[in-house]
Formats: sequence, structure tokens, C-alpha cells
Amino acid sequence: MVAPLSAAARPEIPAPPPATPPTITALTPTTLASTYEANRANATQAADMAAAHGDPHRATADRALASPSRNLLTYDGRGTGRATEVLGDLPHATNVAVLVPGSDTSIDTYARFHKAASALYSDLTARSTTPTHTHPHVAVIAWLGYETPATVSTTVTTTTRADEAAPRLRTFIRDLHHLTPASARITLLCHSYGSVVCGRAAPGLDADDIALIGSPGTGADSVADLHTRAHVWSARGSNDWVSHVPHTRISLFGKTIGLGTDPVFRAFGARVFDAGDADHSGYFTPGSTSLANLARITLGVPSEVTRA
Repeated sequence: MVAPLSAAARPEIPAPPPATPPTITALTPTTLASTYEANRANATQAADMAAAHGDPHRATADRALASPSRNLLTYDGRGTGRATEVLGDLPHATNVAVLVPGSDTSIDTYARFHKAASALYSDLTARSTTPTHTHPHVAVIAWLGYETPATVSTTVTTTTRADEAAPRLRTFIRDLHHLTPASARITLLCHSYGSVVCGRAAPGLDADDIALIGSPGTGADSVADLHTRAHVWSARGSNDWVSHVPHTRISLFGKTIGLGTDPVFRAFGARVFDAGDADHSGYFTPGSTSLANLARITLGVPSEVTRA
């Protein structure tokens, strides 16, 4: 409980205004390189300001994102921070995975989010070059486009933050199609509270697949209630503590508490796949059953996905 509570109590960390707009509407494949460069420079400036403010932890996190090897579509180091990072050659990617994170994800904890994205990208790259697959170009996007709730908070039990994030995610996915080939498949991989964000964004979301992993619920009672054309998948590892979360909704003092039906329940109607023995933070562990199935979903080979 110490980490999220102490993080909430930290003073505001200074950072420059973003170098690029928070949306990618005006971006084109030819302006990606300059956008990446501008955001890396912005992250460097943010690191210097955080260090001068006496926050070496944030300075280190900013500086890691400013590395020449990192490609940031968007970056905002103010407050808890926002970032959209690309792994792979986006303009040529035929299969794109967008990771939507859960609670306690911020610039301060971004390293673990990046680790998950990197593990998926490595797995996808290895699979896409085998004789059985014809997807030589893959990309992974780590989308930290909203203020995630703290795990130890009442906010995490409501859809409030997800309702704020949903329009941004829907817009991002729509604009992403302008940066990828017309035939590109886009898959959303939504972890923990990120699955609530994906659930609230689902109506009208221009994606091929939505995978809900370690989900406390989506705010909906069934796949039909999501009103999406995307194939909806769900999984929970056998060691994930979220299985003990009550999947219900109640009204309390005029506010709805709880996130509804468990997405791995048959009644929800999702395609339930095997996540092995993953714990709540282990869905992207290299070599794991869950990572293999997430890669197969991203590559659009549902027949190879092992079911629970």
C-alpha cells in the first residue's frame, strides 16, 4: 500500500509543455522521425527539470524515455505524465498491438510498462518471421494516454477514469489508421483497469480485436453491451489476485461502485483463452502461455490461440 499512497502525496514535478500535440491527427508517416526527435528532446528537458527539482527518480524515468532508441508519438512529463511509445516500423506494420495499462501506471512506473511492450514486440517479431506466418511487419504501441487510478483507492472501483480516457483512446485508434497501411490489423490488449478503459471506448472503436487480461470488469454485463465490431477475448491467469474481486455493481450515495460481470464468465460472451499460471503482473512474461496467445491474437491467427 505504501507505493501508490506515497506517490499520490508527492509534490507536483515541474516539466515543460509538450513539444507536440497530445493527438496524432496531423501526423503523417513522413513526419514521424521529426516527431520522435521532438518528444525525445522534450523528455530530456523534463529530466533536467525533475533533477533540478530534487526528484532523481522521475529524472531517471524521463531520461530513459529520452534515449535515442525510444520512439515517442506523444510525451507530456507534467504531473503523473503521459506517453505514447512505438516499437517497430509503424508505417509498414501489417499487425499492430496497442497496450492499454491499468492502475498505478505513470511516468514514474513506466519502465515496467515498457518491459511488457518490449516482451510482446520480441515475441511478435520472432513469430512473424517463421514459415507458418506471413506478417513480416509488426508494431507495438504502449499507450499511456490517461491518468490511471491508484490500486489502493476508491477510484479504481468506478468507471470514472475510464470514462475520461475512453474518448481519447477511441480518437487515438481512429487517427492511428492514418499512420498504418490500409489493411493493417489493430488489436487492443487491455490489462487490469485498462480493460475498463477499453470497455468504455468499445462502441465505435475501429479495432479488429480487443483482449481483456486480468480484468476486474468492463462496466458492461456482456460483449453485446460493448457494442463493438471487434472480436472480444478475455483471460485470467491462475495466480491472478483479481479473481477475488467481487464482480458486481451497486449504487452508493448516488454513485455506481463496481465494474460488472467477470469477462471470463461464460455469460459475458468473450472468447476465453488460456493465460496459464500468470499472476496479475505476469501476462507479458517471455515464454509464457499468456504472451504466446496475445501474440497469436495480434497476428490474427485465432485457430492457434489455446482456449481455457
